[in-house]
Amino acid sequence: MATPAQKAARPPGQGGGSPPPYPQLPPTPARPRRRDRWRAAARTAPGQLRLTGITLVILVLGFGALTGWQVADRSAAADQVVTRSQPLSQNATEIYRSLADADTTAASGFLLAGNAPTEVRQRYQGDLANAAQLLTEAAAQSSGAGQAQSWIDQLNQQLSVYSGLVETARTNDRQGLPLGAAYLSYASNQMQTQLLPLAQHLSDAELARLNQDYADARATPWAAYVLGVLLLAGLLRVQARLFRRTNRVFNLGLLGTTGALLATLLWLTAGVAAADSALSDSLKHGETPLRALNQARVDSLQARTAENLNLVSRGSTTQYADQWTKVSAADSGALAAAQLLAPGAAADDIKAARDQFALWTQRHTAADAKNNAGDYQGALDGTVGSGADSAQPAYLALDQDLANAVKVEQADFLSAAKNGRDATGTVVYATALLTLLGAAGVLRGIGHRLAEYR
Repeated sequence: MATPAQKAARPPGQGGGSPPPYPQLPPTPARPRRRDRWRAAARTAPGQLRLTGITLVILVLGFGALTGWQVADRSAAADQVVTRSQPLSQNATEIYRSLADADTTAASGFLLAGNAPTEVRQRYQGDLANAAQLLTEAAAQSSGAGQAQSWIDQLNQQLSVYSGLVETARTNDRQGLPLGAAYLSYASNQMQTQLLPLAQHLSDAELARLNQDYADARATPWAAYVLGVLLLAGLLRVQARLFRRTNRVFNLGLLGTTGALLATLLWLTAGVAAADSALSDSLKHGETPLRALNQARVDSLQARTAENLNLVSRGSTTQYADQWTKVSAADSGALAAAQLLAPGAAADDIKAARDQFALWTQRHTAADAKNNAGDYQGALDGTVGSGADSAQPAYLALDQDLANAVKVEQADFLSAAKNGRDATGTVVYATALLTLLGAAGVLRGIGHRLAEYR
């Protein structure tokens, strides 16, 4: 057994008893998380300046992107008006006119029978060929889908049926068979009740698309204006705070950004105003008068068809006489409206057309009186003959005058619409340049203030 002195002489940890505990070190302080460090840095004056600078740069660049996108969208819609929707709308109207003219010319050729001049037959065939070609173009533009494609398919099918009925009518008439008139009346009924309504549906659809493109092309870029004004207010507030802290009146970098932003808004406003003015002009002096003029042409064709079919029916019905009275009254009003809306260059042609319409109406009345008195040949000569007292020359002169007016108004539309499309061409590039300069101004202005803290 060890004595007390021996126990005391043993080194610690040997022998009986528990060793004394190791000394406790103070705990290592936890490293702050990155998020906390960022929050702490953001509370400092330099941190707040950096955060303000980053925010302003993002907003300036976002404003430039938004403005560029809205202006480009307007320009694309204006280009659609010029290159797609208006030409398609006019083509759809021309399909309707060609079909109606074919019906009119077929009736004239039937009345003239063997005495029909070559020009009448050529005009009829030209109308059918023109309608078929325009339908093919419309089908290509419709991408093979939608209601428009269904109308185009039906028109193509019905067109061949109609032309077959007309040829059957001509064949029976050459053989002296009375069925010729019945076939022609049936063919005209097919045109009036099936083909022309389908063509009108197609025309209305293309007109609706044109109106939508006009609305998109003239839309005000409100989002760009709102963001621009808010950004200007933010820039002014930041500069006011810097003035209070630094007692410096101007911060050249932020002042340059403010100027760039103001210049962008002014450039945007000028471009939008110029585009809207040109598009309004294309609508007022081009597209709207053109619609009125097309309506006058259609009414003239319908009146001429009724006039011819009244002779084909040989008094068996008053349907076509009543139709002439109704449509000719509408045509008179349409011609007056077309002249009122027409630009100066086209107004003269429409005035000449109205004079021819008055002459046509006068000669129609004389021919109708002969028909009612039993003088069918006299009525025939007074309606489709080539003599000086016939309604035919007056109608053809009217139709030519209206065609000349269409060319003038179409040219006026294209000129103004192209100006509207091109008016915002420089706005996108100017916006990109100015917003980049504005972002650089923010970096420069905030950078100078940050340098004072180093």
